[in-house]
Parts: sequence; C-alpha cells; structure tokens
Amino acid sequence: MELFVSLVTPPEEPPATACWFILSGFQLLVVVDGRQATWPLLASPADLSLTPLRQHYLGYMPGDAPLHCYAVEVAAETLPPPDMAFEGLRALYGCMPDEQLWLGGRALQILDWDRTSLYCGRCGVFNEVQPHERAKKCPACGLVTYPRISPAVIMRVTRQGLNGREILLARGARHPAGFYSVLAGFVEPGETLETAVHREIREEVGLEVQNVTYFGSQPWPFPNSLMIAYTAEYASGDITPEAGEIEDARWFTADNLPGIPPAMSISRRLIDDFVQTTG
Repeated sequence: MELFVSLVTPPEEPPATACWFILSGFQLLVVVDGRQATWPLLASPADLSLTPLRQHYLGYMPGDAPLHCYAVEVAAETLPPPDMAFEGLRALYGCMPDEQLWLGGRALQILDWDRTSLYCGRCGVFNEVQPHERAKKCPACGLVTYPRISPAVIMRVTRQGLNGREILLARGARHPAGFYSVLAGFVEPGETLETAVHREIREEVGLEVQNVTYFGSQPWPFPNSLMIAYTAEYASGDITPEAGEIEDARWFTADNLPGIPPAMSISRRLIDDFVQTTG
C-alpha cells in the first residue's frame, strides 16, 4: 500500500480529523516533548487560533480511515502556541518519522511555490490557481507555472586502490573543516542525467569515469531540489580540485572515512552502501 497519495482536489470540507503541516516561512510547527517532535499535528489552524496566509491540500495517508493532509502558511511573526515550536526540517531529523518529515518537505515546497509565483513571470498579471492540477495560469497571456523542481545529480566514484576499494570524497568551499561528501551538481538545460554526472566530475575534480549506474533518488526541500544518485567507476585522470568550489578531494578506504553527511541524506546512503558492499 502507498504511504501517501498525492492529490490536488481536496474534500469539499476538511474532515474533522486531518493532518496539518503549519509553516512559518521554512519552519514547521510541532509539539515539543523533550527531544521528540510529536506528529501528526491533528489540530487545525482554527483550533490553535492561528490565521492562515495560504492553504493547500496535499493528499491523504491511506488506511481504514484515510488521513487527509493540508499545508498552511502563517505569518513570519506568528508565535507558536504553548508547548509547541517552529522548527527547521533539518533540525527535526531523528525527532519524527522520515515519511512524515519528507511530507513536511512537500508542504514547504508547495507553499514556497505559491508564495513566489503570485504574478505571471511573463506579463505581471495575478496568476490563478488551477483546480485540477498543481499549477497556476495567467488569465491574460495563458502562461502556466508549475512548482519549481531543480534536478541535481549526486554521484559516488570508486576505484581499486593499493589498499583495497576506495571512495572519492570532497570538501566543498562552504563545508565545515573535516566534513567530506560525494560530488554533486545541478543538471544543465539540454543535458541527460548521465551527461551531467560526467561533466560535474570532470569540472569538480578533473577525473573521467565509466560504468555510470543509477542508484536512487531523494526529494531535497532545501529549497526545491530533486537529488538523483549514481555510482561510477574511476577511469582516468589525477584529482584536480575546482578552484573556488572544491577545497580538497581525496580517496578514502571504508575503514578510514572523514566526517560525512547525516543519515537523512542520499549522499550518506551512497557512502553507507560503499562501506557495506566493501566490507
């Protein structure tokens, strides 16, 4: 059974029991109990005396009694009700189930799209929300605007080194000291995903790769990326970090890894898979 069914058209009225993703900017309202963020939030904005700026229906969680889900934005200056707090999604990792965390990411992206696409990008007329698809249409020139999703490739490069299997990890210019990850970059217009993998690796570290293979994907609502993960094998070249982007890049064995990304990210899944398959 699907964990979540995405829909655009809501019930005529919100059910008495519904799931509410209430956001202030990029922060989600949760019930705080120590380190645990209690979810789902079944209290509506009206129940909490909150005034919505915008509201979107997301879909429902299947079951004997389907739980319908709504995304709501409140003003930035809104104070949380007692025993509740507005928290960033990154901070909530490990405090609530992953499926619900990523649903919060869906709510965040839809509200951000609504907020930033009020007017037509071509002629400036106020857009109209379409009733049967996640889109807005300009009543003057007909331009249709969909939620923005920015595809990015993220790739693990490995090779057979003198001390066994090795993984290429790099530290970006904006990363904290000691933190390394796999390579990643946005897909450019006219590129296939595989072409983007080769280009990004060549640009960032000067290497050529082969055997590019799809690994998995993950929505990344910071703010609107879709990460498409690949694995690749080293083919040729010497590591040459891209000036201004990559401060350091090197090969690591599975038993000698530096600081790596948190478990919520697909970059960590790529690294963990390397460790498990190498051991």
